[in-house]
Amino acid sequence: MTFPHSVSVLLLSLLALASSTDIGPPRGHPKAWQPDTPHPPGSWHPAGGPPEQGPSGHHGPPNNALTNHTCTPENMATRKEWGSLTTTERRAYIDAIHCMINSPSKFAPGEVPGAKNRYDDFAAIHINKTDNIHLDGIFLSWHRNFVWIWETALREECGYPGYQPYWNWALWCNDLEASPLFDGSDTSISGNGLPDNSSCPIQVANGETLPCGTGGGCVTSGPFKNLTNNLGPISFPHVYTGLPANWTAYNPRCFKRDLSNYISTRYGNQTAVDVLMNTTNIEDFQNTMSGADINLGPHGGGHFALGPAMDDFFASPQDPAFFLHHGMVDRTWSLWQDIDEKSRRYQLQGTSTIFNGNSTPNVTLDTKQDWGMLGRVKETRELLSPRAYDFCYKYE
Repeated sequence: MTFPHSVSVLLLSLLALASSTDIGPPRGHPKAWQPDTPHPPGSWHPAGGPPEQGPSGHHGPPNNALTNHTCTPENMATRKEWGSLTTTERRAYIDAIHCMINSPSKFAPGEVPGAKNRYDDFAAIHINKTDNIHLDGIFLSWHRNFVWIWETALREECGYPGYQPYWNWALWCNDLEASPLFDGSDTSISGNGLPDNSSCPIQVANGETLPCGTGGGCVTSGPFKNLTNNLGPISFPHVYTGLPANWTAYNPRCFKRDLSNYISTRYGNQTAVDVLMNTTNIEDFQNTMSGADINLGPHGGGHFALGPAMDDFFASPQDPAFFLHHGMVDRTWSLWQDIDEKSRRYQLQGTSTIFNGNSTPNVTLDTKQDWGMLGRVKETRELLSPRAYDFCYKYE
């Protein structure tokens, strides 16, 4: 496995993709939010951008916002749930991932010896940023752009004609192996791993445990059965001590999965999603999405439900499911923002240090974020709407 399961909960929580963690527990069940509930008038700004005008602070819209004026309902990309894609569309996405795996890394020679291809480049950046992009005030926005950079690379470098699909957790939470994502068919993103319970049970914070799934070993079915993970594993305690000196090393091993219906049902069921969507401020939304204890939330639960590769808090992008999982994270945030455009679009809470540590200041619209060699530095104001600046997409 990627890191000691004794810290699995924190690990998975942080796992979202960079340098901090987010995973939060369901807390009660207020009035259920319906995915097809109409958004309030004024929730979409095709040309004028965000509402005017406010200080560059936690809740106000940005001053002098430079929005993407070309984003209209006619040219807006639509991201779809994996099961709603045709078999041709699924194969196109799978082929694009293989293209990334077969394309050389763009790191300078010797800079990251373990990054052998473009697919590894994304894992390397996530590893290096982990302590700044999880369980804090930029988790959602940093990963929104990370997924967009990935989607853009698939399209521009590998000729992928579609857009980033997502994994709707609740649809398949009771039987992951029966889902079109993980059934091991040639139009899936591969299935379970071989049985291996050597790291069971999964130990989380406060001495609590979660049961393992039915796999745990090397994946032997589907399009990624021969995938090699080249970076990591990196154990969770490194969020406290810093990355090991050899984190860039080449360490090839088989791609592992451990599908757990128990974990996916506990943290990704529709009630858990409804609780998330019924939060009314960004702090509660973030804390419900991800947690650093047994209350993993939908984000952490998704990581833990897939086991070894996705369990690596640092190197989780090495599982092809990572970007579908974070597509769903972004979808829920986008829909949550749309429910109350005026008050939610620019809400921010926390710092840019894991666990909202005080080594960095509170995040504002001016806070700069970066993705290393993958893309340009952006201000946080550029990342808060999927219909402004570089972004122009919606979710089905």
